[in-house]
Amino acid sequence: MFFCLMKFSNALIEWYHPNKRDLPWRDTKNPYFIWISEIILQQTRVQQGLGYYMRFIEAFPTIESLANAPLEKVLKCWQGLGYYTRARNIHLTAKFVVDEYNGVLPNTYAGLLKLRGIGDYTAAAIASFAFDEPVAAIDGNVYRIYARVFGIYAPIDKGVGKKIVREIATAEFDLKQPATFNQAIMDLGGQVCLPKNPLCESCPIKAICYAFKCGEVASLPVKALKTKVRDRYFYYILIRYGIFTYISQRKDKDIWHSLFEFPLIESYHALQPEEVMLTSDWVDICGNGRVEVTYISDEQKHLLSHQHLFSRFFIVEVEKPSYLLLRDYTKVLINDMEEFSTPRLIERFLAAEPAAKYFIKGVDF
Repeated sequence: MFFCLMKFSNALIEWYHPNKRDLPWRDTKNPYFIWISEIILQQTRVQQGLGYYMRFIEAFPTIESLANAPLEKVLKCWQGLGYYTRARNIHLTAKFVVDEYNGVLPNTYAGLLKLRGIGDYTAAAIASFAFDEPVAAIDGNVYRIYARVFGIYAPIDKGVGKKIVREIATAEFDLKQPATFNQAIMDLGGQVCLPKNPLCESCPIKAICYAFKCGEVASLPVKALKTKVRDRYFYYILIRYGIFTYISQRKDKDIWHSLFEFPLIESYHALQPEEVMLTSDWVDICGNGRVEVTYISDEQKHLLSHQHLFSRFFIVEVEKPSYLLLRDYTKVLINDMEEFSTPRLIERFLAAEPAAKYFIKGVDF
C-alpha cells in the first residue's frame, strides 16, 4: 500500500476545483436540502436525480411542508425513482424532526445517525456539507477508489474490507476542508474512477495508485456477494366498468409498498395470455358476467436491482364488478388514475401505450 497522505489530499482537491460538478445542493448549507439530495442520490445517478430533486424541493421547500404533506403526495412526487422506502422514511423523519426538534435537523454526525433512514454515509455527508464536521463520507465510490489506490484485496462488501477502507479513509481525511474533500472524492468516483472503463490517464492520483501501477484496475475492488436475480411474472387486469376502474394499494412487505396498482395475477413462470385467462384468479377478478377482453399488451421487461419483472396488461370490460373487486378493491374514476402514485411500469404503460388512450379516454386505437 502507498500511504501518501498529503499527496493524496492535495492532488485530489487541486483536481476538484476546476472539475467539480455544478449541482444545486452544493450551493447551500441548508441541511434539509442536502439531506433530500443525498436520499434521492441513493441508488440513483446524479443526472437522473437532478430533476427529481428540483421537483421535490419545489413541492416541499421546507421540512415542515414535507412533514405536513400526505404520504400519497410524497409518493406521487417520488414516482419513477423507485426504492419507495426512501420516500416513506424521509416523510416519517420529517414528521419526527418537526415534532421532536422543532423542525431543526441535528447538527452532528452522531445526532443525524439517530434518525430513521439515515445511515453512516448520509449522516457523514450532511454533517460535513452542512456543518463542516470533519467526518469521512464513505459510499460505493469511496470504497472503490481506496481499494484501487491502496491495493485492498479484502472484499469491500465484507466486514474486514470495510474496516480497512474506513481506517484508511479516516487517516486520509482532510480535517481542514471536510466538505470539499468529501465532495472531491465523490466526484472523482463519479467522473474518473468509474466501476467500468475508468479514465485512469485523467486521474489526478494515478501516480500513487496501486491498481494503476500494477495493472490491477479491472480486478479491484473485490466483492464477495452476488445477489441472485429473481424472475417474476405480473399480469395486470385493467377493469373498465363504465367510467370506473378498480385499484388497490400494495400492503405486503414487498416492492412498491403503498403504491397503487390494478388487479394483479402473479406467476413464478411465464404464462401465455390464454393461460392467464384460464386461472381461477382471472375468474375471481373478472367475475362470471359478460367479460370482453379488448386489449392484451406484449410482454414488457422491467429491471429492478434484484428482480426482473415480466409484465402484460389486459384491458377488460365487465358488465358488473365481481365480488372480489367490490370487497378488496377501490372503485375510482378512470380519468383520475393520474392522481394516484403507481409503480413505474404501470405509469409507463398508461403514458406510452396507444391502447391506454382507449382505457383512459375511451378513444379508439
